Amino acid sequence: MSSAVSDLGAQDLKDLIACPHCDCLHRWQTVPLGATARCSRCHAVLLRPRRGAIATIVSLASAALVLMVAAVSFPFLQVAASGLSSRASVIDAVMAFANASGLMAPLSLIVGALIIVLPVARLVSLIYALGPVAAGRAPRPHAALAFRAAMRLRPWAMAEIFIIGVAVALVKVSDLAAVGFGPAFWAFIGLVLLVAANDVVTCERSIWRVLDKS
Repeated sequence: MSSAVSDLGAQDLKDLIACPHCDCLHRWQTVPLGATARCSRCHAVLLRPRRGAIATIVSLASAALVLMVAAVSFPFLQVAASGLSSRASVIDAVMAFANASGLMAPLSLIVGALIIVLPVARLVSLIYALGPVAAGRAPRPHAALAFRAAMRLRPWAMAEIFIIGVAVALVKVSDLAAVGFGPAFWAFIGLVLLVAANDVVTCERSIWRVLDKS
């Protein structure tokens, strides 16, 4: 089901929606739950409200945060070759460049920020901003700022890129050694899936409308 959104000339900025793809301006209209409002020019999705979406976002973010704790706490991979074996955790991957000399050492900070710190900060920001709203209460102070931070951090939280890099490395290592997956590996896979599901459920403009009215 689609709900039409009309083109607009000049009016109050609060009633305007700019298409994120073509910048076409539209007048805000109430979109029924389960419907989709699309841009009249390029047909990109503008609004897609879903029943219980905020509660779903908070639940997915909370579950992803728990999996992040597990991913950091348990072994990630075990490699065995010639009778010798070694285990590595996500922290070991982060610290791999810490003892390097020159310009390689700061990579530990960058890797740690991209695969641990920023994803955790984004999940915590979502829970802080939307948790009370999901429970039917007024948002906490600075909830809009926290939600804006979560949206800005989305391109920089690269847990899924880390998993892709690990997969590529395993293809190369598997011919040289036996590789076993630890609990943290599966926790990271679950984390990536939950974050992807969270992004699909999130309708940013609808959430902004709820926060502005609260």
